[in-house]
Amino acid sequence: MHFSAILKQAATNSIKTGNTSSRLRLRKAALTLTPAAVSRLKALTEGPTPQYLRVGVKQKGCSGNSYDLQFTDSKGKFDEIVNQDGVTVLVDSKALITVLGSEMDFVQDKLSEHFVFNNPNAKGTCGCGESFAV
Repeated sequence: MHFSAILKQAATNSIKTGNTSSRLRLRKAALTLTPAAVSRLKALTEGPTPQYLRVGVKQKGCSGNSYDLQFTDSKGKFDEIVNQDGVTVLVDSKALITVLGSEMDFVQDKLSEHFVFNNPNAKGTCGCGESFAV
């Protein structure tokens, strides 16, 4: 197979392997969750109606961007769906490039509890930690 044909297949994010019809994903995970985040999300979203957490990014704060977390009962047409350990998180398509490869964690201390993001795309954060730059 020519190199250009391999690149063309890679651009479509799939390659057929051998005699099987399975497809390989050639991209980085949009978002990964720590066990603490999975546990907290399970507690927050359990109930008779499926609930999802949608992760987005808004222009806000000293450094320009801030995470926007909202609960929803429906998936958006272009949302990236992250399924991990029985939890479904939606990533807003407009935020995908900004959060690609991030890890979402849940931390608790004596005064607060909140979700935090370890974002490899962030080039800096503001002093208060509420916003980040990419």
